[in-house]
Parts: sequence; structure tokens; C-alpha cells
Amino acid sequence: MEAYSERYEAALAMAARTHRDQTRKASDVPYIVHLAHVSVILIRHGFGEDLAVAGLLHDTVEDQDLPLAEVEAAFGPAVAAMVSALTERKRENGVERSWETRKREVLHQLERASADAVAVKAADTLHTVRSLLAGLAEHGPAHWSRFSRGPDQSLWFYESVAEIVRERLAAHPLADELDRAVDALEEAIAAGEDR
Repeated sequence: MEAYSERYEAALAMAARTHRDQTRKASDVPYIVHLAHVSVILIRHGFGEDLAVAGLLHDTVEDQDLPLAEVEAAFGPAVAAMVSALTERKRENGVERSWETRKREVLHQLERASADAVAVKAADTLHTVRSLLAGLAEHGPAHWSRFSRGPDQSLWFYESVAEIVRERLAAHPLADELDRAVDALEEAIAAGEDR
């Protein structure tokens, strides 16, 4: 991947516009920060431009209802397929679906997704877990009150993602880094329970 790409610039602009009114959960940090981190993690691990673009756009359909057809028209079927594989269906017939149902479905989708989509989910989860660790370091166990689920359910989900990533990406350094982050989260949760 070249250092500058008009295609990557267009994806970054689409992500910034689409998520312009969204912030990270439990903070005032613009959501684009998460998307940029996901993309940078993929680039730093040597993945190509399609994955870097998918990293920028992976939540546009899920969180902002951007039509998948727009992603495909702008960035091609490979990027659209990754975004589709990582899109969580939060509502059904106008009713919010339960967190547990959605997360089980995400794991099932991930087991069947392409290795490229699994890499994007690994980068997404890595940044989410690292952000959660930073919040716990700053606020302690009270940080969990800002989320819909507590430490046990969250850890279950992140461990499950890491297990699928390990199975699908084998010895890739991204899988190693995700494993270390999830282990650190498990340790932080245990330390918080000891307080």
C-alpha cells in the first residue's frame, strides 16, 4: 500500500461524514478515532488497502444505516463483503434485539467470514479492548456502569472473538496482540474484583 491513496482518503472522508455525530461509548471522543485506529492497526500488521478501507467503514452500515450498496459502489465488492460480514443487526421489525442474541450472531458470522473480515474484526476488537483497559485504569470498576453489559459478559464476548481469530488467523501477530489485550482485560477485571 502506498503512503498516500485517493481511495483511502475517500474512505476516511466517508467514515468521518457518516459518523460525524457519533462519539465512542462512555466518552466524548469522536467515533472516527476508533475507525482510524482499526485501520492503522491493520496497516501496521501489513494488511492491504482493501482491509484498511474496510476498517474505516466497518460500522457505517451497522451504526449509521449507510446502504451497503453505497460502500460497494465506492470501494468495490471485496470491501462491501467485509463490511457486510461485520455488520451487527441491532433491530428487527423496529424492535431492539437483545445484546446476547446479537453477540452470538456476530460470533456465528465471524466463524463463516473470510479471513480478511476476521482480521478487520480482530483489529476492531483489539482497539475496543485497549480503550476499555484505558477506561478501567482511569475510572476503576465504576467504568463498567457506562456500558450495557458488565465485565463477565464483555469478557466472554472478547474471549470468544479472540478464540475465533486464533483459529482463523493462526500464528499471525495480530492474533497474538489480541490475545495479550484480552488477557490484560481478564487481569484488570480480576484486580477490580479484589478491591
